[in-house]
Amino acid sequence: MREGSLEAPTRHPIDWRNPDFVDPEKLDRELHRVFDICHGCRRCFNLCDSFPRLFDLVDNSPTGELDGVKREDFKQVVDACTLCDLCFMTKCPYVPPHEFNLDFPHLMLRARMAERAQGKVERIRDELGKTDRNAALARPVAPLANWASDTGNHLTRPILEKVAGIDRNAALPKFHGKTFVARAKSEAPAVDRAAPAFGRKAVLYATCFVNYHNPAIGQATRAVLAKNGVETEVLYPACCGMPQMEQGDIATVAKRAETVSRALLPWIEKGYDVIALVPSCALMLKFEWPLILPEDATVKRLANATFDASEYVVDIAKREGLAPGLKPLEGGVALHIACHARAQNMGQKATEMLKLIPEADLAVIERCSGHGGSWGVMKGNFETALKVGKPVARSAANSGKRSLASECPLAAVHILQGVERLGAETPDFGTPAHPIELMARAYGL
Repeated sequence: MREGSLEAPTRHPIDWRNPDFVDPEKLDRELHRVFDICHGCRRCFNLCDSFPRLFDLVDNSPTGELDGVKREDFKQVVDACTLCDLCFMTKCPYVPPHEFNLDFPHLMLRARMAERAQGKVERIRDELGKTDRNAALARPVAPLANWASDTGNHLTRPILEKVAGIDRNAALPKFHGKTFVARAKSEAPAVDRAAPAFGRKAVLYATCFVNYHNPAIGQATRAVLAKNGVETEVLYPACCGMPQMEQGDIATVAKRAETVSRALLPWIEKGYDVIALVPSCALMLKFEWPLILPEDATVKRLANATFDASEYVVDIAKREGLAPGLKPLEGGVALHIACHARAQNMGQKATEMLKLIPEADLAVIERCSGHGGSWGVMKGNFETALKVGKPVARSAANSGKRSLASECPLAAVHILQGVERLGAETPDFGTPAHPIELMARAYGL
């Protein structure tokens, strides 16, 4: 085996049902083995905060080596991982098939599951991750919920910080009283039967974020696809389980995989492609679920049928060609490539898609925003998240572009907060957009 394997990275199934997976002693040995390799390499020093924490622990230990670090201090390294997957996908030279067999994110996932098995559960984070239930409670009183969660509300945000541990300065998603699924039933766009891709059919997996927080992304996707002749349906059986994945609750993720895959299977059998509207959810359907349930044929079939939204438009452009009518976007776009889009190992599909717009003027930023899902809004994490994402915010602010876009809606808002932190001379991007919304705008939809 060559040092720094040049083979394409592969991932092993997650052996989460094996008792050894959560055995404290075996886990501790694996953490020590991996951390020692990371300490000796340090190529990942500028990614998330896990690695600086690890290296500081080593450097400040009595021996200057990993054997001088207390085992209980490993937890702070585990807690800082956002499961962005960038170390595995872009930095680590020791991922499988290299004989060192490193998968740092999935090891952090294993450590969190082991904590859960020992009864060490962050109840507040678990409750915050119940997106379907929380939305059911908030939607009927959406204006009130949005008022209470606004960062400018100095009455309620300190209370929310104290009770739920959410940093009072972290921007939170807004709720909509009418879900994307409900809107789709009455707002289906007319399909252009003259478009080159007419005959394609796709079911949009709404995702909890688009369904409850940002229906505009789903509406833009449907409009762009209809313009290109694609018949669409909208479905949302349940959340993909990414919030539970972050907390090491793999059993719940497995149940979500079974529920969603079985609900989508009849559409796949009727010839529909599946489009996940948020990269994190696409990553779950395409890659994480098959590693959690490798024996499940339905999950595997869904994975093979699933596209990211940008990926699907690019596929149309390459196979059939896009419908005419795209117009240039004024002022250019600072485009952030989301970590979970990069982790899908499909290339910069958002970049490829926006370059299809005439006179495309893009400043592409391919680095982690630092947000990390629910991790980035918690007190104690929010400032760290801004620090990790500062290079992205600085690149966006210095890009000279009028619009800010990211495939990850949470990352987009987080980057905007980082831009605002840089000072009064930073640009006013307005509301950040998903790239598919910019495609809809270019079509005049």
